[in-house]
Amino acid sequence: MLSKKDTQYAIDQMGELFPEAECELTHSNPFELLIAVVLSAQCTDALVNKVTPKLFAKYKTPEDYVQVPLEELQEDIRSIGLYRNKAKNIKKLSQSLLEHFNGQVPREREQLESLAGVGRKTANVVTSVAFGEPAIAVDTHVERVSKRLGICRWKDNVRQVEETLMKKIKKEDWSDAHHRLIFFGRYHCKAQAPKCPTCPLLDMCREGKKRMKKSMVEA
Repeated sequence: MLSKKDTQYAIDQMGELFPEAECELTHSNPFELLIAVVLSAQCTDALVNKVTPKLFAKYKTPEDYVQVPLEELQEDIRSIGLYRNKAKNIKKLSQSLLEHFNGQVPREREQLESLAGVGRKTANVVTSVAFGEPAIAVDTHVERVSKRLGICRWKDNVRQVEETLMKKIKKEDWSDAHHRLIFFGRYHCKAQAPKCPTCPLLDMCREGKKRMKKSMVEA
């Protein structure tokens, strides 16, 4: 398991590798971000970004989503996975925003999690990106990188990964660390073909060392 010092070093190295790391979902306000993150569940940001320009041009407010027929909204997001369920959730969360939050996206994570289709990861992304609150959202990239490097244990669940990262990374760095871990996992430490030979963290990566050793034996 990596120490706090080594974990912070790893995050810093990721920052040097990806200084531009930030939320890649296209949005211009907290409400658009919320919708985009809900759409991104089990789907790539790139695919979501192909759909949202037209979507956000058509729907500006929670009222717009509440008033549109479900079938029409489904058709508008049809190219995104689980579009039927996501359309239902978007209509439900929009109704909740109108009924309980004066049509505004709440800042508190617990309030965000009360919305349809919004889990802890989505709430963390919104509080961090939209409102600048320190948070670490654990997606597949964050979980994979954290476990490969040995920041967390292989058996840890998503909540345990989040809690371990929060303990080992300085609070003021949580949001930046979240984006760096995502970029590192998305573009470098990929699921199928991680770039171990050129990785600046190879010396401290338990998974990378195993992979390199295996490749040398096979060669």
